[in-house]
Amino acid sequence: MDTLINWLHEPWPWYVAGPMIGLMVPLMLVIGNRSFGISNNLRHLCAITQPRHVDVVFFKYNWKEHIWSLYFVIGTGLGGFLAGVAFANPNPVALTPGALAMLLSWGFTAPGGALIPPELFAPTVRNLTFLFTAGVLVGFGTRYAGGCTSGHAITGLSTLQLVSVYAVLGIFAGGLLSSWLLVPLLLQ
Repeated sequence: MDTLINWLHEPWPWYVAGPMIGLMVPLMLVIGNRSFGISNNLRHLCAITQPRHVDVVFFKYNWKEHIWSLYFVIGTGLGGFLAGVAFANPNPVALTPGALAMLLSWGFTAPGGALIPPELFAPTVRNLTFLFTAGVLVGFGTRYAGGCTSGHAITGLSTLQLVSVYAVLGIFAGGLLSSWLLVPLLLQ
């Protein structure tokens, strides 16, 4: 039992985790003709909680047909909680010297083993505004692109959808632009 617990405390190698995620796409398609993705669950939650007197056509559909997707998201959150809390690796995250130098050049204190610098997530008005704005932009981008990163990159590419190629290229270009240009400017 201790060996299993020790194994769960360690990060899984890419050649185990990658195929597990990759096999979810054909498994979900074969078992229930379902597509792998997360972002539509926000729409389902809005449809569930929409007051009866509010008439929004976008939320007028049979959300009960998609209840499996909500279970999937709940399972994903529970799995993340178990991995991050119950089976968390007690050792600090080892950052590369390059990553540590980059964080220090941006004005962060040495993380001291923390993966996320505390200055970035301290509950200040600036940080909360920054995180809220980023969340709104991600939500808008997800809706505008017709799906989230996991939906396009995992399901869309594996089913050879050209729109997913464009979406993934845009996601990566936006991520590179943000991490190399925008984040350093916003953190000054």
